[in-house]
Amino acid sequence: MRRSSKKSSSSAAAAATAGAARGVSKEIERIDQLFYTYADSSSGMIDPEGIETLCSHLEVPHTDVRILMLAWKMGCEKQGYFTLDEWRSGLKALRADTINKLKKAFPELVQEVTRPSNFQDFYPYAFRYCLTEDKKKCIEIPVACELLNLVLGLQFRPQVDKLVNYLKHQSEYKVINMDQWMGFLRFCNEAFSTLGDL
Repeated sequence: MRRSSKKSSSSAAAAATAGAARGVSKEIERIDQLFYTYADSSSGMIDPEGIETLCSHLEVPHTDVRILMLAWKMGCEKQGYFTLDEWRSGLKALRADTINKLKKAFPELVQEVTRPSNFQDFYPYAFRYCLTEDKKKCIEIPVACELLNLVLGLQFRPQVDKLVNYLKHQSEYKVINMDQWMGFLRFCNEAFSTLGDL
């Protein structure tokens, strides 16, 4: 009698596991279908044109910080391109297999990125993501200014405005490296805490 109950409970567990696996595979299938809606058939990736179409469907500009956050969540390596593996990883983590679910996931993604521990990862990622060539180690001043506005503007508007104004009007530097980029964050944090003490 005990053997049959063990057998039936293990059968039920196996059926539940199989059902969960089918659910996961269906989710991956829908995520893949969504990917191929935007992917270029010759490269097998979502390219800049596909990202613009995706942004249009998400009803956000392609310059919106949430697109950069999405790239971070996916672990994208090359600016303007999403691979299938990156897409799967990010959308699975966001539990988004449709455009509507992806739209609804944005507020949670913004909260995740702005947590201090995650922001410490996101901030240097934003810089690396803008390095458009393999061996490139610096970004041009105009790109750095746009990126500062995008990444730090909401948290540190007065400091970012001063930094951007300085960068645009100085003539000593043409590019910014990672050390300088990280220094901007330290400056904003220190200036913010100093202003908070007043």
